[in-house]
Amino acid sequence: MPTQLDWYLHLNLKTRHLRLLVMLDDLGSLKKVAEATHVTLPAVSRALAELERGLGLELFVRTSQGIRATEYGECLVRHARNILTDVQQVRDELNSLYNGSGGKINIGVYPASSSVLVPKALHLLKQRSPNTNAQVIEGTRPLLLPQLWEGKIDLIVGRLPAVPPSSGFDEKALLEERLVLVTGPQHPLAKRKHLQWSDLQTYPWVLPSPASQIREPFERILEMQGLEFPKNYIETMSVQIARSYLYGSDAISVLANTAARDKFQPLAVLPLALPPMLRATGIMWNRNRPFSAATELMMDCLEGAAEAIRETARSQANPVF
Repeated sequence: MPTQLDWYLHLNLKTRHLRLLVMLDDLGSLKKVAEATHVTLPAVSRALAELERGLGLELFVRTSQGIRATEYGECLVRHARNILTDVQQVRDELNSLYNGSGGKINIGVYPASSSVLVPKALHLLKQRSPNTNAQVIEGTRPLLLPQLWEGKIDLIVGRLPAVPPSSGFDEKALLEERLVLVTGPQHPLAKRKHLQWSDLQTYPWVLPSPASQIREPFERILEMQGLEFPKNYIETMSVQIARSYLYGSDAISVLANTAARDKFQPLAVLPLALPPMLRATGIMWNRNRPFSAATELMMDCLEGAAEAIRETARSQANPVF
C-alpha cells in the first residue's frame, strides 16, 4: 500500500507547487514571493502549508531573516529545478516542431573561446539548418557549470577544466591551442625579432581576470622569468576589449593563438615562447541529459569549425598545436 508521500508525489504534486518551492528558495521570504506573484501573503502561506501537509514533511523553517529550506526542502527544490527545466525544454521542442523550426541550442561560452571558434560554428549551423536557433551565454566556469548541470544550457565551449569522472560531465577536446604574448601593431616591441623577458618589465599589461584558468599559471611564468607582477594593468575576460585596448596603448597581453591572429584586427605576436599551460579547448556536456537534434548538430558544427581553424593554421604555416 503506497505511503502518504508516494500518493501525493504521484497524484497531487503539480508544476505550480514546484514553481512555488523554487521561488521560496530563491527569495527566502513568503512576503517577497507574494509580491512577485501578485497574490496575498496568506495565500502563499496557505499553499506552502498545504504542500507540507500533503507530503507529511516540513520543507521550510522560519528564521529571523526569513525562511530557510530544511533538508527535505533542499532535496525537493533541487529536483523541482530540474523538472521545471525539462518542462521548459519540452515546451521549446514542441513549439519548434509546430512552427517548423529546427529547434534551439543554448550554449555556454567562456569569453576567451567566443571570438573565433564559436562564431565559425554558428555560421556552419546556419548554413546547414537555417531554422535551428541558438542562444549564446558568456560567463565564467563558476557561473556556467551549475547551469549545465541543471539543463539550462546544453553545452559549454571553452578551455576544458580539470573535472573528475564522478562530476557527471563528459567532454571532447577540439583544439590544442598555444598561448602567445601579444601587443598592438604600433607597439615599440612589435617589430623586434629577438626579445628578452626583461624587455617587457616597463610596459603596462592586459591580464586575464583572476577567475580565468590562464591567470595563475601565467603568474608562475612571470615569476620563473624573474619579472615582478605588473603594477600597471587592467583585467578582463573579454578578447574584444583586450584587442581594442592593445590597439590604442603600449600594453602587452596573453591570448590564444587563434584569437591573436584575427584577420580583421590582427595583433603582433612577440617572439617569446610560452610553455603549455592549459588543457585543450573543447565541449562539455551533462552525461545524464539526452541530446536534442539541435545539440547534436551544434556539436558537429563545432567539430567542423575546429577542423577549419586547424586547416587555416596549416596553410599559413602557423600551427596552433
